[in-house]
Amino acid sequence: MNKYNQHEKTEKVAAYRLRINPEVIDAIYEAILRAMIVDKKYRDPDYSAKQLATDIHSNTRYISAAVSLRFNMNFTELVNGYRVREAAHMLTDRRYKNLTVEGIARACGFHNRQTFHAAFYRTYQQAPRNYQRAFNEKLKDKKHPS
Repeated sequence: MNKYNQHEKTEKVAAYRLRINPEVIDAIYEAILRAMIVDKKYRDPDYSAKQLATDIHSNTRYISAAVSLRFNMNFTELVNGYRVREAAHMLTDRRYKNLTVEGIARACGFHNRQTFHAAFYRTYQQAPRNYQRAFNEKLKDKKHPS
């Protein structure tokens, strides 16, 4: 059994996704990027595809299609990816050294510790605390070469 109960991803293609106009998918893709990168909507732990669809004046089917076709993942993986990348940044930034790992997880939009650890491990193949320690060790080695 894999750590954090990870499973191999199987590829499924819904027929309706291929019938949506590519220009519509591109417009939704741009709107999703804006919502995630500029507006940082992923920080809301309750943010859903339905809420995103409302925010960009679309529907969940089109959101699902755009995420699948342009990002090659599902909505949850997309949102958790942004959350994990921000968490990795916060774990290594001195401005957030007063926050616990769980505090960082909450600040990035994770509901619970287990989901955060599983998503972080899936991305970096190590626990958040180990990632932070490894970064600090590398930083220490650069400051004090032997």
